[in-house]
Amino acid sequence: MIDLTRLPDDLPVPLDDGAADHLVGAEMPAIALTATDGSAIDLDRLGPGRTILYAYPLTGGPHAQLPDDWDAIPGARGCTAEACAFRDHHADLLAAGASAVFGLSTQDPDYQREAVERLHLPFAMLSDDAFALTGALRLPTFDVDGRTLLRRLTMVVRDGIVEKVFYPVFPPDRHASQVLAWLVRTPGS
Repeated sequence: MIDLTRLPDDLPVPLDDGAADHLVGAEMPAIALTATDGSAIDLDRLGPGRTILYAYPLTGGPHAQLPDDWDAIPGARGCTAEACAFRDHHADLLAAGASAVFGLSTQDPDYQREAVERLHLPFAMLSDDAFALTGALRLPTFDVDGRTLLRRLTMVVRDGIVEKVFYPVFPPDRHASQVLAWLVRTPGS
């Protein structure tokens, strides 16, 4: 079995194709997404403070088959490692001013729930399996094995507006510390 928490040294680096350039300053749409805890999260009402919303293609797991050549797709591999890094930095992110952290993918809530439980994540994952947010914000995607998946990116949402976008994200296992460093350098008012 592959250890999904460790990344190979030879992963291809994703290039900035400009597909997320339009997101800074975008207003979060009035869309509710199902969270792994069973609640519905209204994205236009995330509340005060900064919400970290990190998007990822798909988590692997004991019952999930990763697409062929997954490691060869720039930016694909590393979802589990990224989730674990956000888990490990969760308290630090909150202490640095984040009001909440959510993972986001196009996987269904049951699939995501397994990952939250297996990885002991202290935050919920949000399912955009109907592509409502993906379409409304024109989030970057890619297709593999007949599925449309989100490209890895992170949005910092403040007062309903996307304040900061990290795109492309690499390496994913160190990305939570990049977000934390940005929060520390850019205190909220």
